[in-house]
Amino acid sequence: MRPTSPVRPVPDGPLSLPARLYLLAWDTARREVADPARLPPPVRAGALADLARRGLLIDDDGIATPLDLDSRTGDAVLDGLLELVSESCPHPWRTWVTLRSRHTLDAVREQLVAEGVLRAERRRVLGVFPSVEHVLEGTARVRHLQREMRRILDGPVPAGDVSEADATVVALGAAAGLSTLLPGGDRADWERRVEDLTERGGAATPALGRIVRELRTALSAAGPAPSLTAGG
Repeated sequence: MRPTSPVRPVPDGPLSLPARLYLLAWDTARREVADPARLPPPVRAGALADLARRGLLIDDDGIATPLDLDSRTGDAVLDGLLELVSESCPHPWRTWVTLRSRHTLDAVREQLVAEGVLRAERRRVLGVFPSVEHVLEGTARVRHLQREMRRILDGPVPAGDVSEADATVVALGAAAGLSTLLPGGDRADWERRVEDLTERGGAATPALGRIVRELRTALSAAGPAPSLTAGG
């Protein structure tokens, strides 16, 4: 067994949970998203978990409910989702994992382009239809993120020593079956570890624990979303 060591933070500042889940899906060797059809739900689940961790989305008998219609985080991705939930009919958490989830994915990509992690290249499909392909610029940062998330999943760091945010990212990414996190796509080998990380991700309050578990369950049940371009 490898010696236990602290989990190091990702360099160049923190990333939101949806941004981490988006970047976790990139194949850095091929410089493309490894699981494009699976990507919108985990990114949306990450945003929901982030808002729940901040106390801005609360659980009301299974319904994702804004605590305050005027509250904002200052993060465009999270605030966009908070506004969408506020202006929509009430829905359970698992419904929000897939409902209009491409909106959150698009917002994350725009944010990462603005931060220089991605580059947006405008092209024309068949020489006629305009299209945007996203190219990974911050490869070293993404490799570091993926290495740390896989190390958390593999151990040997005890789940209690993992940050709640990192534990949530790994639990949701594993539930979504992201191949960059689960080599070979086999979740069974990590089932006990993912359970521990799920518990750790929701450790702050019993309500948050229920939310994280609900999001993980929704991701496990979600099928691939409509096809996306290989560039993410």
